[in-house]
Amino acid sequence: MLKTQAKYHLGQVLRHRKHPFRGVVFDVDAIFSNTEEWYANIPEDSRPDKDQPFYHLLAENDQSYYVAYVSEQNLIPDETGEPVDHPDLHDLFGDFADGCYPLQFNLN
Repeated sequence: MLKTQAKYHLGQVLRHRKHPFRGVVFDVDAIFSNTEEWYANIPEDSRPDKDQPFYHLLAENDQSYYVAYVSEQNLIPDETGEPVDHPDLHDLFGDFADGCYPLQFNLN
């Protein structure tokens, strides 16, 4: 049985290792759980291993806001101390404090 533990947590602000975006974790998959079509669209020499946590982020870059799906190996903590401006943040999280966002609701 595969045992995977997520390195990052809900509400944490992360940034991509290679691409210029950052975002807030709102969900985590223990292993890859997206479509094969999505995975095949990643250049073969850049495809991450599927047997690791993948994170759903409310993401932003200089041009837009979006939802990103990123492997753990491609994420690092954001050290800027700056909040994220994604318009959907307040649907899930409270106000930015101490470098992260608290959940607005209890999980089951």
